[in-house]
Amino acid sequence: MADFDLIIIGGGPGGYTAAIRGAQLGMKVAVVEKKKLGGTCLNEGCIPAKALIHASSLYREMRSCERFGLFAGEVNYDFEKMTIYKEESAHLFRKEVREEFQKLGITLIHGKGKVSSFKKVEVTDPEGKTRTLETKNILLATGAAPRKPDIPGIDLPEVLTSVQLLAERKESIDRLVIMGGGVIGVELATVFNAIGTEVTIVEASDRLLAPMDREISESLTALLTNRGIKVCLNSKVEKIEKEQEGLSCLVHMEEAQKEFMVKADNVLVSVGRKAYTEGLFENYIPIRMEHGAIYVDDNFKTTVPNVYAIGDVTGGVQLAHVAAAQGKYVVEKMMDQAPSVRITFVPHCSFQPLSVIPSCIYVKPEIASVGLTEDEAVRRGIPVRCGKYVMEKNGMNIITRGENGFIKVVFSADSDALLGAQMMCPRATDMIGEMATAIVNNMTSGQLLLAMRAHPTYNEAIGEAVMDSRR
Repeated sequence: MADFDLIIIGGGPGGYTAAIRGAQLGMKVAVVEKKKLGGTCLNEGCIPAKALIHASSLYREMRSCERFGLFAGEVNYDFEKMTIYKEESAHLFRKEVREEFQKLGITLIHGKGKVSSFKKVEVTDPEGKTRTLETKNILLATGAAPRKPDIPGIDLPEVLTSVQLLAERKESIDRLVIMGGGVIGVELATVFNAIGTEVTIVEASDRLLAPMDREISESLTALLTNRGIKVCLNSKVEKIEKEQEGLSCLVHMEEAQKEFMVKADNVLVSVGRKAYTEGLFENYIPIRMEHGAIYVDDNFKTTVPNVYAIGDVTGGVQLAHVAAAQGKYVVEKMMDQAPSVRITFVPHCSFQPLSVIPSCIYVKPEIASVGLTEDEAVRRGIPVRCGKYVMEKNGMNIITRGENGFIKVVFSADSDALLGAQMMCPRATDMIGEMATAIVNNMTSGQLLLAMRAHPTYNEAIGEAVMDSRR
């Protein structure tokens, strides 16, 4: 008789969400986690990063509060106390997950898990003792680890990954070079810029946040530049050298074919992540890998019977909420339940799968996107019409003196169905959920306008953007 119905290796958002859903559906579930419950996202990624963003944004606002008739005297910060607040945030979240495990009877096993057969998991605890557990199903949710480029100086102690910066760093930085202008790089650039760090972003692409709407990328670059962040596009750090007073980074600008040096105290490497599969399988397990990640089919099945994989370890979109949605989907399919969440959707007008994964960047103002951009629709050959609303006209944005941004919506020119939305404005990360809901329900611009939106709110700008698409 099996010890469990489901053993999950990895206790991050994908793993713990799958465990909770499985237990709710009556499964006997165990989660094997070698570090802290919550994985990278909760302990070394999303939650700590957003806590620092919140703290640094408050500091920035306090320094400019005179425009509201407020005077805060001498405003300062203590980075060590900021890190304590960050760690407390992670602890509180871990506590909530742990209590949910206890309430649902989920077994949490501290150790490193290894698939030893299609129904067995070998667990090695921190003391090195090993035991084998039997299960009906195995779910792999081990996530990913930061990737480092192979350049001279990359292993210097002052060169940090985001994990090291968020989990270990207790001191502020005077000069920071960030390799990579993706989500992590941009978010942490704003954190350190807000507290006075001299920040340089070096990005190999021709724009920041390359997968997002071009207008958002261009607006973000202008915003960061105005705040004093140096942005080097079409550029790569070729070499890092240790000097008497910090580090020296050799930057090569591809388009201009020129090189220059940037001085720094630390370098943050944020050029992507690789699937974490180290020691995950016995050598004889016939698991199929593709580009270093675990191959799965549309139902997240691997090539080994009864073994599934979700999240970053599969090499797909590396977002916590994606892993969580996939975890729910897998468990519900195991229990012959209709999936309660959609990851892709096929609108009647396009007959092509459309991602309905919200992407969020927690800078100020926030950035969020879901579905197709206008450029993507053109590339797919889908006729669209777009609407846009500039936030400088929005009542709540005027009250809060928010930085100018916009909301853009993309509708099918034929069916009037919403295909995508892009936002750069306050509360964008909260409002994008309405747009995702509208897409998966094939809602039209007319249906979106039927809903009354309160005034004054940032949310009423969505209605204005939708109205603009109909003019």
